[in-house]
Parts: sequence; structure tokens; C-alpha cells
Amino acid sequence: MSTTELQHQRQLFGHPAGLYVLFFVEMWERFSYYGMRAILTLFLAAPVILNDPQSGYGWSNVETLSFYGTYTMLVYLMSIPGGWVADKYIGQKKAVMIGGLLLCLGHGTLAIDAQWAFFSGLFLIVVGVGFLKPNISTMVGGLYKKGDAKRDVGFYIFYMGINIGAFFGALLVGIVAAKYGWHYGFGLAGIGMALGQLVYFYGLKYLEGVGDFIGAKNSPNKELMKTPLTKVERDRMLVMFLSFLIIIVFWGAFEQAGGLMSLYTEQKTDRTISFSLPYINNEIPAAVFQSINAFFIIIFATIVANFWYKWAKKGKESSSLFKMAIGLIIMAFGFFFMTKASTEVVIQGDEVVQKSAMIWLVLAYLFHTLGELCASPVALSFITKLAPAKYAAFMMGAYFAATGLGNKVAGFVGELSEGAGEFQVFTGIAIFGIAFGLLILAILKPLKRLTHGAEEITLES
Repeated sequence: MSTTELQHQRQLFGHPAGLYVLFFVEMWERFSYYGMRAILTLFLAAPVILNDPQSGYGWSNVETLSFYGTYTMLVYLMSIPGGWVADKYIGQKKAVMIGGLLLCLGHGTLAIDAQWAFFSGLFLIVVGVGFLKPNISTMVGGLYKKGDAKRDVGFYIFYMGINIGAFFGALLVGIVAAKYGWHYGFGLAGIGMALGQLVYFYGLKYLEGVGDFIGAKNSPNKELMKTPLTKVERDRMLVMFLSFLIIIVFWGAFEQAGGLMSLYTEQKTDRTISFSLPYINNEIPAAVFQSINAFFIIIFATIVANFWYKWAKKGKESSSLFKMAIGLIIMAFGFFFMTKASTEVVIQGDEVVQKSAMIWLVLAYLFHTLGELCASPVALSFITKLAPAKYAAFMMGAYFAATGLGNKVAGFVGELSEGAGEFQVFTGIAIFGIAFGLLILAILKPLKRLTHGAEEITLES
């Protein structure tokens, strides 16, 4: 067999080599997206100062959180048409390429200091993520055969790429924006996306047969798009849509990180330190805190993945729905630390005279991270296991659309803090999230029956 024929079959550290191509593409894409997200709300809420690189749009917290929720919702909602176009016309491989190019244009446009460029750039990012996000995740699933126990581990590795990018994106973009100005930060995010696109072009040889259009004229699967769903496939589609409720609740709480918690960090958290760091001095920029979640994921991802692997080998409950419910409960519990933080804040008139300690914010992010590691990677894998082949990218798009609705819920809930107060909002999120997670555990058995054994795998010793 020739070298060319073997390229897409190569293994690296026990996984297809193509996984690591997609790992680095997603890493750079998330570097750009989370770098941009880390400064987005801060930029919108920053006061207007003429001829100052730190000048923002001077929006109120309510206006900022409303826009943030709508924008992030649209980013993920676009995954539905992005997945549909891939399934029906071009395949996931080409969709990822188109999405990457649009993202390069979008982030590059954000670097221009003009209002038309800001909103045009955001529009291009919305469309670009819609093409790239659902399709690259579907391609990861396509690297593995049905029933392969390494699939979930593969998604954890892929998830590490997401969070390495998110960590360095939020950290470096946050520092650059604080020191040199908002649009330099946006520009740095654009450079990251360009690097990701170069990796994708180089790595296509390791992705032969993955993400191709299965409805193509000469494809052996050209009739697949025309066949009706079976009873088993309909049941699996139903349980996937039900699982999206968990996703909406989870991200509706979790995405307070980029909205309410980001503004809270800027306005009500004591970020001073007793020593000086390069480019930071004695006060940590609020945007840098957006990197804490990704930092914890890098530390704990392998630990959590190995825990669930060993847990399953012992014959204990380890379905994706179970992990998602447990993850929701753990993540929701983290908001009790924000409840504690809100009790330390003292306001006199319109001025904050005493801020909360950083430790509560860090602990909240720790629990959010542990919950995310239980829920999010397996949710991606869950969709690739249950979705009919002809709707694979569409259902992944629907998953990200549910994530988008969660983002809009996050913005709406964040807006409530202006009237109800952070104490009530943080506590309410914690209680509701824990209660919803317990409800899922209570009805787990009938939900699992609808999967018809799709998650039955052979665990390797």
C-alpha cells in the first residue's frame, strides 16, 4: 500500500492522525473566538473617550448583556444552516474550509477601528462559526468506527484543543487589549484564525474519506439521503432533542462567564495583587479571568476522562445523559461561590466602596470547569453516536443551536441582575441548575431506552 493511501489511516498516540489536525484547527479557531469574546462585553461597556485606544461604546450593563446574549445565540444558531448546507450540498470538509475563510475575514475586520467594521466583522464571525463549528465536530466523530471505545477519549483530546486555544486567546488578547487598545486585541485574535486555516490546508491529506459529501453523484451512499428514518432512528432523534433541554439549561448558566461574570469581574471584584507581572503590573485585567476556565480544563481534562473510563469499566452508570446531568449539578453548585462573593460587595450610592475577593471567582470557575468536563465533551460524542448518517452535521448544528439558545438565556438572566441583584441571580441559577440535573437523573432509564443501545461499546483493557 502506498504512502498516499496510508496517510488518512495513520495513527498517532493510539488515535487517527486526522484527530490532531482537527485539534489544532479548532485550537486556533477557539483562540480567536474566545480571545474576541473575552473583551467583547468589556469593550461595549467601556466609556467613550475620544482618541483613546481604551475608548469603548459606553453601553449600559443591560444593553451590553442583551447584545452579548443575542450575538452569541446567533453564532451558534447559524450552526443549523451550516450543518444543513454541509449535509445536503458540500459535505463537512468543504464547510469547514469556507467557515475558516469567513472567520479570517471577520476577525481581521474587527481590528479596524470603525463602527461599520465592528458590526461587519461580527456578522462574518457569526456565519463563519456556523459553517465551521458543527462540521468540524462531526468530522471528529467520523474518524472512528461505530462502537469504538476511543471515540469519547478522542473528543476529550479534541476538547483539549478547544480549551488550549481558549486559554491563550483570553489571556493574550486580554493583555494586549488592556495595554495597547481594544482593536489590537481583536487583531491578535484574527492572526490566530489565519494560523488555524493554514493548519487545515496542510492537514487535508490526513482527512481523506472524512467529512466528504455522502450525497454526491458518484458516492456509494448517494441513495442514503432519500431513505426514510427507521423507528430506532426516530427514537434516537427524539432523545437527542430532549437532551438539548439539558444543553440550554447548562449553557444558560455557564455562559454567565462571558456576560454577567465578566462585567462583575470588571466592576465589583478586587483584582489587585501585591506583586507586579509583565504587561499586567498590580491589577489583573478583567478579560484575563476568562482564561481561568480553560486553564482548569487543561489541568483536569485527562483526570476527568480517565475517571469516567474507569468508572465505566467497573460496570457503573456512565451514559452520556448521566454525565451531562452530573455535570449540570456540579457546574450549578459553583454559583454558590458567586453568591458568597456578592455578599462582600458594599455600594454607597452609585459607587462600589468594597469589592469581593478574587478567590470566590476562581472557585466558581473551578466548579464550572469540572461540570463542563463531565457534560460538554460527551454531549458532542453523544450526537455523533445517535444521529443518522444523513443528518449528522444537521444534528450537530442543532446541538450548537441549543447552545446558542442557552447563550441567549444567559444574557436574559444576566440582565435580571440589574433589578433583582447579583445575590438573587447567582443563587437562583445554582438552585435551578441542581434541581434540573436531579430531575434528569430521576427519568434517566426511560431516556436511555430511546437510544436503543447506541452507546453500548466494547471497553479495551
